Amino acid sequence: MEKAIKRYLPVFILPTMAAFLIGFVIPFVMGIYLSFCEFTTVNDARFVGITNYIKAFSDPLFGHSFLFTVAFAVVTLVLINVLAFAVALVLTREIRGTNIFRTVFFMPNLIGGIVLGYVWQLIFNGIFEKFDTALKLSEKLGFAGLVILVCWQQIGYMMIIYIAGLQSIPPSLNEAAEIDGADAWQRLIHVTIPNMMPSITICTFLTITNGFKLFDQNLSLTAGEPSRMSELMALNIYRTFYGRVGFEGVGQAKAVLFFILVVGIGLLQLRFTRSKEVQQ
Repeated sequence: MEKAIKRYLPVFILPTMAAFLIGFVIPFVMGIYLSFCEFTTVNDARFVGITNYIKAFSDPLFGHSFLFTVAFAVVTLVLINVLAFAVALVLTREIRGTNIFRTVFFMPNLIGGIVLGYVWQLIFNGIFEKFDTALKLSEKLGFAGLVILVCWQQIGYMMIIYIAGLQSIPPSLNEAAEIDGADAWQRLIHVTIPNMMPSITICTFLTITNGFKLFDQNLSLTAGEPSRMSELMALNIYRTFYGRVGFEGVGQAKAVLFFILVVGIGLLQLRFTRSKEVQQ
């Protein structure tokens, strides 16, 4: 059996490796190289050193989009995880209709970001019309609108992960804590949350990376208005690359910086939350 596996191993591995190289590794390496080039197409790339990176760092709109994205990612990280965890706690209790509520909360995650953005834009503008303003006339309103939209979309998805984590905790742990005199709050802090850390690790990783990478909802809800003040980093990179002739290299440099930022934050978050996990 082992000889047969070794004999046919390349047949199964090579197609996957070829697809991985063609679809990811080669474009990734080319993307890094193009960030040091001035180009309009891949064939006319001309090496210019770190000029593109200097232009990227000197772009005030890129700096503003970075701060706006960090604030957005932090706020959504806290709100989504706290609310999703609270909903999961409620829906794991023995009450009628929990499966229906789980389905209803999860459904927004199935709707595309572009569609959600336009739908919520109509909702917000209908409300703000009563106050003689509009979503795209205020950076603060745009920020709040993006937070509400993303929370509404992602809370249900994170709720499912938290429910799975809650259901995996042995009931005997809570029973033992209750016998020892621990009240509901103490059991939550000292029993439930420590045993939920694997689920918390997954959810915080997903929410923080999704917060930094958000693009389609930003494009359809605010389009960066007013004056690109509600523009997240992904939308700023897109507009630099496709919206400014001769700035393709700068857009690519921004994309590389964006990749380093997201990977770095993701790894730090994983290291921090995994160190808090309880060994079963």
